[in-house]
Amino acid sequence: MYLPTTRDEIKAMGWDAPDIILVTGDTYIDSPFIGTAVIGKFLMKHGFRVGVIAQPGLDAADDIRRLGEPKLFWGVTAGSVDSMVANYTALKKKRRSDDYTPGGVNNQRPDRASIAYTNLIRQHFKPCRPIVLGGIEASLRRIAHFDFWSNRIRRSILFDAKADYLIFGMARQSILDLAKFLAKTREEPSSNALHNDMERLLGIRGLGFISKTPPAPAHGYEELPSFDQVKHNTDQLIHSFDRFYRNTDPITAKGLVQAHGDRFLVLNPPEHHPSQTELDEMYDLAYERDVHPYYRAMGPVRAMNTIRFSIPTHQGCYGECHFCAIGVHQGRTVTWRSEASILREARQLTRLEGFKGYIHDLGGPTANMYGFECKKKMEKGVCQDKRCLFPKTCPSLKPDHSSQIRLLKKLEAVPGIKKVFVGSGVRYDLILADPRHGSGYLDKIVTDHISGQMKIAPEHVLPHVLELMGKPGADTLAAFKQRFDGLSKTAGKKQFLTYYLIAAHPGCTRSDMVQLKAFTQKHLKINPEQVQIFTPTPSTWSTLMYATGKNPFSGRPIFVEKAAREKQAQKDVITRKTAVSKPTPTKRTRSGTPATWGNKKQHRLKRR
Repeated sequence: MYLPTTRDEIKAMGWDAPDIILVTGDTYIDSPFIGTAVIGKFLMKHGFRVGVIAQPGLDAADDIRRLGEPKLFWGVTAGSVDSMVANYTALKKKRRSDDYTPGGVNNQRPDRASIAYTNLIRQHFKPCRPIVLGGIEASLRRIAHFDFWSNRIRRSILFDAKADYLIFGMARQSILDLAKFLAKTREEPSSNALHNDMERLLGIRGLGFISKTPPAPAHGYEELPSFDQVKHNTDQLIHSFDRFYRNTDPITAKGLVQAHGDRFLVLNPPEHHPSQTELDEMYDLAYERDVHPYYRAMGPVRAMNTIRFSIPTHQGCYGECHFCAIGVHQGRTVTWRSEASILREARQLTRLEGFKGYIHDLGGPTANMYGFECKKKMEKGVCQDKRCLFPKTCPSLKPDHSSQIRLLKKLEAVPGIKKVFVGSGVRYDLILADPRHGSGYLDKIVTDHISGQMKIAPEHVLPHVLELMGKPGADTLAAFKQRFDGLSKTAGKKQFLTYYLIAAHPGCTRSDMVQLKAFTQKHLKINPEQVQIFTPTPSTWSTLMYATGKNPFSGRPIFVEKAAREKQAQKDVITRKTAVSKPTPTKRTRSGTPATWGNKKQHRLKRR
């Protein structure tokens, strides 16, 4: 069953009005891979009436008024991707296509969609039910942050959108707790106004809201540098993000407060990681695994080619790559589904129209993090003084791929399934760090579960760049390639590795890219094609480096390429098919802080 999207569907459900309306920048895909569907189905299971309005037009009231007004609240999300990332390339050029829009043309998702949709709702509903922001755009912009597209520090999106609440992270339990709270408050009209009911709001994990006063000292909230401080001082920006990052683990996190003028952003501690039973419950909901017919009539949705016959196995990532925000949004602790739940989903896939026996992908943010975690971290939270995979795999993690091998074998035995592909990227350092089952896992996927290529993401090979990226050294890459090639040869298959690389990451010069090119030619025997220019997305260490021109861990200045033409030149070095040569001397380039910080003198740094 789909969530209703039209007034006729509301009537067919026997409702007078929905309790909650979810507004999203994606089209409505009813799939366990799509947050709007997951949250909507989860709330429905717990007794709330939920409707969906996908990609509403901004120039008229028809779309946003289609379902009337919700009884409890509006839920607003930009969709599966930050709207600025969805709409613009790393060189700030407008993207022509959108995988989550019918027809594939990028003409439906507005810039800063969370803000645009909130304004749209307030324009056409006065007075307005509470508006709750959620999804990855809101989650990663929940504190004052550097925005690459405007090249300035922006306030928490909660202030800019003028919404009432913000739910961050995966938000399964948070949104349910908030829905219950708002329902109870609606039934108690004599109770205090919601914004003044601080004590009750502080009890909802994963919730952000605006207050005239900060929480009382007894609550133990940590104060971040104010918006004005981070706007004008790079060291304060670094300190703010460091404090924020250290308080993203639900076991150890304190609540946070950040002044924005005379008001305060209040962020409660994150919601707890779901248990396996809770995760199974979320994925066992009845999904149609298709685009809602109302939107399907508008054209094909490219995302369906990937997700319709794929199975998510876990969430979270302890890789902590500095350019990636998955750890901030999903968490740095991996939680995984039971075999029984995954097998149930596989059997459901075999009954879908169009299924030809192939599961396109079995995985998560990183495919081979299923089935094991650091026991110490599960009990006491993430370590503050070390990481799971950088600079080397922590001995306490104890990688164990046996659960994944067993799961793959059981899926192969399901009637109707011909082949299971592992399409998600894998951490090759994890495979090498598992002395008991790593080789068996690699042998298994090389032999049975890849379609000619296997995705890995070394990103670079030079030590000083890898250190800034939070990635393992090139020696690990070389060892893995040798093992992969040997197993492919033994299996009698012509297979290859696909390497994802990054150009123009903070600390990387054109000369560094020349050396990377030489490495790929000599050791990998390839001309790389999967090369992306670094995009400074909110809530990552690498974006902090880009914004400040500093290594946030040492405080030392680093080179940052900010000229679009030079960023493209870095990418061209690695993708061109000509032989590598020594770099020619180049003009000095500018690197520094945005003019909004009042620092108009920008340092000139010569490329190494």
